[in-house]
Amino acid sequence: MASRRLEDLHPYLANAYRRAAAEWDMAYPLLSKPFVTQTYRSNEEQNALYQQGVIDPKKKVTNAKGGQSLHNYYPSYAFDIAFVDGKNGKLDWSLDLFKKFAKIICRDQNIEWGGNWKSFKDNPHFGFKNYKWQDAAMGKQPNIPVV
Repeated sequence: MASRRLEDLHPYLANAYRRAAAEWDMAYPLLSKPFVTQTYRSNEEQNALYQQGVIDPKKKVTNAKGGQSLHNYYPSYAFDIAFVDGKNGKLDWSLDLFKKFAKIICRDQNIEWGGNWKSFKDNPHFGFKNYKWQDAAMGKQPNIPVV
């Protein structure tokens, strides 16, 4: 099962998420709260997500096969979020919420939002800017300040 643990996420991203979530709580106390839905996932889990979109294009959530996602490296170089309504516990996938969260976390110039991608919008996705799965596969580290 894919991880939701911040401990499985690159420390820089985990700290950025914590800061952004805290700022969210202060700025939007009445809105649904962000929470991490995915950090690390295995190649097998990645392939299952990929196949889901092959079998039914309406259920497509990724273009990446196993090893082709920044989630497939440890620690994970990407994370996904969702929002939960504190009153009724229901998930909220409103684009407006993702945009607001992206505006907060992407003030950090080292982080990008999948909702800004051109070919495949991935609103729940956040990761290192200018860092690709090929970099991770070669063992190259993101060009970021030391945590």
